Amino acid sequence: MTFTLRDATPADVPDVLRLVRGLAEYEQLLHEAVATDADFRTALFGPTPRAYAVLAEVADKPPVGLALWYYTFSTFTGRPDMFLEDLFVEPAFRGTGIGLGLLRHLARRAVAEKCRRIEWRVLNWNQPSIDFYARLGATPMQDWHVRQLGGAALAALAQGGGGNG
Repeated sequence: MTFTLRDATPADVPDVLRLVRGLAEYEQLLHEAVATDADFRTALFGPTPRAYAVLAEVADKPPVGLALWYYTFSTFTGRPDMFLEDLFVEPAFRGTGIGLGLLRHLARRAVAEKCRRIEWRVLNWNQPSIDFYARLGATPMQDWHVRQLGGAALAALAQGGGGNG
């Protein structure tokens, strides 16, 4: 299948949001997808962009694929890393090379920008994606546990609470 990849523009924000919601639905997390057009407009195109997006297009269709990422930093190496927050291809276009094309595009960008690596998360039950990533040479992280602090616990820590030990 022939497709093109391009950086998202402010006019693409509704499609970015649509594709993110498509991913959330696939991951059975649509109830958590509360971001708005305004949120994405600020995050991607505001005065201090916090994330970046590439869209995949096929002829005569709105964008059918998305890679959305941001940069992290390794203090040990003094180099940036890329964190792939979302990779999504609409179901009708899976298996056509679009997902691989998006990842290859990010890999080229990461190498050009001297990033140390690309990292991402995948749900434990998402075996098709796990298998796809393994075929690319991606490996699971060992000896690390993902943690997050949010909601009331985040607010309590910010206000001086928490840390009972």
